[in-house]
Amino acid sequence: MDRVRNSPATESDTFEVVVDSATNGSRLTYHASIPARNADKGRFKRENLVLAYKTLGVVFGGLVTSPLYVYPSMPLKSPTEDDYLGIYSIMFWTLTLIGVVKYAGIALKADDQGEGGTFALYSLLCRNMDIGILSSRPSNPNFSLADTMFDEATEKQSRLAKFFKKSIVARRLLLFIAMLGMCMVIGDGILTPAISVLSAIDGVRAPFPSVKSSIVEALSAVVLIILFLLQKFGTSRVSFLFSPIMGTWTLTTPLVGIYSIISHYPGIFKAISPHYIFRFFWRNGKEGWLLLSGTVLCITGSEAMFADLGHFNRSSIQIAFFCTIYPSLVLTYAGQTAYLIKNLNDHNDGFYKFIPTTIYWPMFVISTLAAIVASQSLISATFSVIKQSVVLDYFPRVKVVHTSPSKEGEVYSPEVNYILMVLCVAVILIFGDGKDIGNAFGVVVSLVMLITTILLTLVMIIIWRTPPVLVALYFSVFFVMEGVYVSAVFTKITEGGWIPFAISFILAFIMFGWYYGRQRKIEYELTHKITIDRLRLLLSDPSVQRVPGFCFFYTNIQDGLTPILGHYIKNMKSLHQVTMFTTLRYLLVPKVAPHERIVVNKLGLKGVYGCVIQYGYADPLNLEGEDFVSLVTKSLLAHIQDSSGCLPSSDPAIQQEICYLEEARSAGIVHIRGKTRFHVGKSCGWFDKIMLAFYEVLHSNCRSALPALGVPLPQRIEVGMLYEA
Repeated sequence: MDRVRNSPATESDTFEVVVDSATNGSRLTYHASIPARNADKGRFKRENLVLAYKTLGVVFGGLVTSPLYVYPSMPLKSPTEDDYLGIYSIMFWTLTLIGVVKYAGIALKADDQGEGGTFALYSLLCRNMDIGILSSRPSNPNFSLADTMFDEATEKQSRLAKFFKKSIVARRLLLFIAMLGMCMVIGDGILTPAISVLSAIDGVRAPFPSVKSSIVEALSAVVLIILFLLQKFGTSRVSFLFSPIMGTWTLTTPLVGIYSIISHYPGIFKAISPHYIFRFFWRNGKEGWLLLSGTVLCITGSEAMFADLGHFNRSSIQIAFFCTIYPSLVLTYAGQTAYLIKNLNDHNDGFYKFIPTTIYWPMFVISTLAAIVASQSLISATFSVIKQSVVLDYFPRVKVVHTSPSKEGEVYSPEVNYILMVLCVAVILIFGDGKDIGNAFGVVVSLVMLITTILLTLVMIIIWRTPPVLVALYFSVFFVMEGVYVSAVFTKITEGGWIPFAISFILAFIMFGWYYGRQRKIEYELTHKITIDRLRLLLSDPSVQRVPGFCFFYTNIQDGLTPILGHYIKNMKSLHQVTMFTTLRYLLVPKVAPHERIVVNKLGLKGVYGCVIQYGYADPLNLEGEDFVSLVTKSLLAHIQDSSGCLPSSDPAIQQEICYLEEARSAGIVHIRGKTRFHVGKSCGWFDKIMLAFYEVLHSNCRSALPALGVPLPQRIEVGMLYEA
């Protein structure tokens, strides 16, 4: 039984928490200070208000600019006043239930230590159920209280959690759902910039009908290229530039909406009553159901509210949404609908037509700039989910750059950025029709929402232990609602809806190919690992020398030594004075505490050590430079001292070991990573050949792809790992 002791805290007091573990006798003491409450609260509010302002330029761009393309994307045929009232009622309750209740009220609370998005939900579930490819346990069970806490939680696991732990099919299905959600968010990052910018710039054709659509598409492509080139400056700088634009848009569009309501249909808000929805479907039947493929676009960008959580925080996003975004959208759609009730056939250009002529051009400029900003929300979200997938080893290791020294969630990937740019421009130039892109967009939006609902339901049951009645209420409302939306957009598969599926198929193939190759690599290392006794036998050979220097061997396994070691000693006939077998261990947590980052232990031979470097998916990873070597050396010195139980100066053997370590480091640092080659035999099937070759290509090792396909290479001595099947 653990006990916690804390002293009474005053406004400027400090407190101490002592945790005694009955399981291992360890004690952890935490000291913290509490600043003056009033000053702290005031500073916290100011920081949240500043962050809320910045979210306008990053998080909500896609959501708040949706009025540009919602009505033009609907396949309306001879609409009536009652039709528009029903449509507005559907959009109002979609924004309220999905935007306010689901995302702002529930999803933002399901963060994984500040990180949001589909993969954050997946890692949160895996960590709490102790499932998944990656383990969440620290390497050293006595290093923290994580194991004690986990064991207690395991005993209280729900039946559903135990079912996932026993069923490999259930675990794979959960991984598939998470991967599909990630692929759809990336597809969203491609389609949001395309449809937003294209819809905004298309407004130039209203006063100038002679302008061809090809010119609009070319201008949209140029604008997007400039936007993607700005990404390297980071989210903070981009949001500082973009937030004033989005703030202006968020303020002006509801003002135009209020003017339109007063001028055209002051009673528009009677449509808030849900009975207009029932009347709409009763009157239109199947046609009304098909119209849902357009109305679902009113909630586009809501997933970014959750996926961009790592860039900001929950309070700032909620403040911005409740105080500005939600009221702005309700009033803007009300104004559009009020105009369309009096101008029934203007729905194909439902945004620009309801703007008064006197302010048309200022609003055109604002809407174009806002559409550019709208693209930022899903671009940032795409960087976040790609980074999470790379760190969790479900995606090829693209370069990820942290663009903020204080906010770890702000990341940028050059390769992903330019691939997104090319795909966005291609979507505009190939599928220039806004309706086709809108159909594809609807598929992405509805599927991502449905996947989030499923994962959130599991979080409620397994982690939050929400009462079953509330879980059933949540699931029935949102699953049915979003399921109906999904069924409607699936009818548009042949009309552009296939685009996100094509993108998702390509991404899924890349992820599966990478995962397959990594699993084969780990299986080989586990099968052919070298034991300490085998290493001792190799070093007993008179021709093998211990040479000066500090050598890092990088391996994927912790139980045993990497097979690379045998090839290295065989070819080099030497081993360095101090050799560190380093394993990178990604945990299903966002961040690992600094004191748990590096775990070192002796391996039974002089100068041979094991080192596990633990990282979460929100931690920066840097294995180069003097800082990394210093951190490992410091941890090794601490381990040598702790294992002796005395001061280094009081034990000659310990002092000698420390001197030995310093001499090796001063002689030079060597890093050795295995160079993989897959060799497959005649008995290997075509599937293995293709997947292993594809993995090598993803691993930037095209030469190694040839043996995987059965093409021999010229013989040469190569320190590396040979895979034979």
